[in-house]
Amino acid sequence: MSADQRYAYEVEDLHKRYGDSTEPANAGLSFRIEEGEFFGLLGSNGAGKTTLIKQMIGLVRPDRGSIRLFGHDVFAHSRYTTTHVGYMPQTAFALNSLTVREAVYFSAHLRGMSIRAAKRERDTLLEALGLTALARKVVRQLSGGERRLLQLAVTLTGAPPVLILDEPTNELDPSRRRQVWDLLRDLHQRDGRTVILITHNAIEAEQVIERVGIMREGELVALGAPAELKSSLRSRVRLTITLGEGDVLPDYLRIQSEHRGRVVALVDSADLPRLTKDVDLTRFPEFTIHTATLEDVYVTYA
Repeated sequence: MSADQRYAYEVEDLHKRYGDSTEPANAGLSFRIEEGEFFGLLGSNGAGKTTLIKQMIGLVRPDRGSIRLFGHDVFAHSRYTTTHVGYMPQTAFALNSLTVREAVYFSAHLRGMSIRAAKRERDTLLEALGLTALARKVVRQLSGGERRLLQLAVTLTGAPPVLILDEPTNELDPSRRRQVWDLLRDLHQRDGRTVILITHNAIEAEQVIERVGIMREGELVALGAPAELKSSLRSRVRLTITLGEGDVLPDYLRIQSEHRGRVVALVDSADLPRLTKDVDLTRFPEFTIHTATLEDVYVTYA
């Protein structure tokens, strides 16, 4: 880190165990996120991501360890945390009885914006997320995807310097997903926002994140830039192939997923000549071979 660079978050030796559970939710987590970084947090259900995030925003206290936000302890300075972090959870939206425009306006106003500034913020965010036509609709009447976009709009009100987004593109169609990623890229690059993305979708995450942490059983098992982590799999390539009825692949392939005949597998580079000899790939309706992706890293570690 350069002399003029500071950390948005510093997490040191974080431990958390719930009740009488024999397994820790978080076990000795230590990492730092630089100000202005686009950071991804990956892990399967139960890996400890939600517990970690709730501690980072001050909702759950750790058993041991510390969390600092721009140098401030998140529990000793709770007001500082709420004004500097915008958190978008996966849970249901709380403002169901309000209209879309009211939900965004009141959120902005409660975060300290003047009436005029809050109205301007409301209009800007609704336009950016394609919600203007729904402005007078009651929140409970929205579809799942529309509600997800509104949650993001509320999270962005007041321009918090840190955004923590839990699966922000869930329930969105491809065009809306692209719209969200474009907006987040813009906020990150133009305004220097720190964005922390929690997701299962490693393929989407790879397009935007600068560094990633992978969690498993409460521990951080991998941390680094996507290219750095993928280099650990440089001796393997990814094969994606659509099989016909009765088609069988060699047993030396590491099958990662299979759905309706579409198979994704990792192949040791040394086995490629053997594979092309054993299987006539050109007879399959679809196949691709390319270097390992962040998803391959995720599957390997998680």
